[in-house]
Amino acid sequence: MSKIRFAVIGAGVIGEVHCRALAGLADSAELVAIADIKLDKASAMAARFGRVEAFDDVAALLARPDIDAVTVCTPSGLHADVAVDALEAGKHVVVEKPIDISLGAADRIIAAEARSGRKVTVISQHRFDRSTEKVLDAVRAGHLGTVTSAIASHAWWRGQTYYDSGDWRGTWALDGGGAIMNQSVHTINLMVTTVGTPVEVFAHTACLAHERIEVEDTAAAVVKFSSGALGLIHGTTAAYPGLDASLRIFGTKGSAVISDDELVFFHENVGPAPEIQMSSGTGLNQVTPDFRLDPADAGLGDAHQRQLADFVEAIRTDRQPRVSTTDARTSLAVILALYESARTGLPVTL
Repeated sequence: MSKIRFAVIGAGVIGEVHCRALAGLADSAELVAIADIKLDKASAMAARFGRVEAFDDVAALLARPDIDAVTVCTPSGLHADVAVDALEAGKHVVVEKPIDISLGAADRIIAAEARSGRKVTVISQHRFDRSTEKVLDAVRAGHLGTVTSAIASHAWWRGQTYYDSGDWRGTWALDGGGAIMNQSVHTINLMVTTVGTPVEVFAHTACLAHERIEVEDTAAAVVKFSSGALGLIHGTTAAYPGLDASLRIFGTKGSAVISDDELVFFHENVGPAPEIQMSSGTGLNQVTPDFRLDPADAGLGDAHQRQLADFVEAIRTDRQPRVSTTDARTSLAVILALYESARTGLPVTL
């Protein structure tokens, strides 16, 4: 079977991540072109990945009939423009997270996907971590019982140089937001995938540690789900020197904690929920986890590569990618509701 031939659009940091991931799929995919509005950046990156052509004209790249798929690694507010053009040119499309920065833009991609009949996925690479897969399987099988609550937290540090590295960073127009839109989107996607349909968000945001940015570097929110479950979102790029990204899922028969892609706590029950008796005065309020995934088997590895491998397989077998555009739209809707709530001081219904 012939290889799927890819082009990467956007020669920044995340574009290089995509290039490396594609290089690791040499048996099924081939990187053939890189585009950037700055040709010198595209050329420099192309030189690092072998026989790869550099472009500064996306339209010219999309006109090439030998390119099967593109990955969109531009500033977030340009994702829909590039993705729609690529779909109309007959290419399959991978969009780096977030899908875009408005629901209207996300809907443009979804509509173009339907018209074109091509495959589209949005990067949510942590969906492919072994730890996440273990927890999702347990939730879907009912082994955690009724999921009652969840906490999605990103406590990272980004120095001022991060926001100063591009004139689009930290802007509403192109970055779409701050710590929540660009960092917490990962754990928000995992929480929504695990817990279910979000129906209401109430939030506060602040900018406490950075200058010359329009967006938040710290946020906290409560999410209500259709099941009645409650979720907490915490996101910051103002936690020096940088702590973990974590997802905590709590249920009536078991619970799980993922920290930096490792499953650090996991307790499930395949039968009725046990009655754990705690004698008064002992101070006991937890049980020992009955499973711990070996960190060597739980880490990130190259989750981008695993998601791109799924995308290649979806193209070859004509099935839907595991992460859909509607999945990405739901996460974006939560983020935008969070921002609206922070602006108005009111809960927002999705």
